[in-house]
Amino acid sequence: MERAHLPTTESAVVAIRDLAVEFGVSMTVTDDIGADQTSRRTSAELFAVCDPDGSLPHEAFVDLAGSPSVSVRLFPEDDARITVDGVEFHDVPQDSVPGFLRSIYGGLARTKGRLFPPGQWLIVPLPGDETYKELIVDSNLTPWLARSAR
Repeated sequence: MERAHLPTTESAVVAIRDLAVEFGVSMTVTDDIGADQTSRRTSAELFAVCDPDGSLPHEAFVDLAGSPSVSVRLFPEDDARITVDGVEFHDVPQDSVPGFLRSIYGGLARTKGRLFPPGQWLIVPLPGDETYKELIVDSNLTPWLARSAR
């Protein structure tokens, strides 16, 4: 299955909205538009709306209700930070966000414990050979993370 290229933050939000409808999950979106508003442009001059190259950066925060708790911060640099029940996945390409969420809501994501190195991991497989894996820092697993253990 080939991934669709999501050229803008807005197209990524539309793709997430389509998945939310498909899986019956409600969502809220907060948009930050302009160099003085986006989180990675803290060095922008006061009231500077455009980047030095004239582009208008657009960042969005998407909060998906339900279990698991999922939030997605889409950055203007075509990457995202996805948080699933407190587990943060940094630098996920925007093109991978729909597949990532489909894996979460479709039941493909799982937790796995290891003795060495010790810890619990949240593993999110995507179509193809792409897999994301993050250490679960909190030793108290949420009900969704505990149910996802394999």
